[in-house]
Amino acid sequence: MKEFINTLASKEPTPGGGGAAALVGTVAAALCSMVANLTTGKKKYEQYQEDIDRILVYLEEAIGDINSYIEKDADAFGPLAEAYKIPKDDPKKDEIMEKALLAAAVVPMELAGKLYELIPVMEELEQKGSKMALSDVAVAAVSCKAAMEGAVMNVYINTKSLTNPLISKGLNKKAMKLVEDGGKRCQEIYDRIQKILVGEV
Repeated sequence: MKEFINTLASKEPTPGGGGAAALVGTVAAALCSMVANLTTGKKKYEQYQEDIDRILVYLEEAIGDINSYIEKDADAFGPLAEAYKIPKDDPKKDEIMEKALLAAAVVPMELAGKLYELIPVMEELEQKGSKMALSDVAVAAVSCKAAMEGAVMNVYINTKSLTNPLISKGLNKKAMKLVEDGGKRCQEIYDRIQKILVGEV
C-alpha cells in the first residue's frame, strides 16, 4: 500500500486516476466483507445466515476482481503512452491510437460495471448486516460512489480523443447511465444510514 501511494504521488504515469479508483473500489468491497464477517454466526442475525454466506462468497471473488483493475488500468495505459510517441507522419499512427484509446476506455468502463454490481450487496447489508457496523456500510457506499465516478472520468478522458463518434458517444452514454443510477443509490444508502445514526429515524 505504501509503495502504491508513493508511486501514485510521484510523476510516474501509472498508477493514476484509474488505479486510484480501483483501489477505492476495493476498499468499498472489503468493508462490505468486514460487515458480513461481523454478522455471520451471530444469533441475532441467524435468519439472514444463508444470505450472509452468499454475500461472503461473492465478496471474496469481488475484492480480488476489483483490485485487479489497478494493474489492468496500468496495462491499458502502456500501449496508449507508446502510441502518443509515434511520429505524426506515420500512416499507421491514427489506427494504433484509436485501438489504444478504446482499450484504455474499456478498462475503466468494466471497473464501473463491477462497482455497480456491489451496490445491491450494500443495500442488502444495510438491512441484514450487524447494526454495530452500519456506519461501515455507509463508508462502503460513498467509497463505491467515488470509485465509480473516478472510473467513468477515465472513460471520458479517452473517448474524448476517439475519432469514431458512434463508439465514443455509446461508451459515454453507458458510463453516464451507470454512474448516475449507481451514484444515486450509493448516496441513498449513505443518507438513510446517516438519518438512523443521528436519530432522525
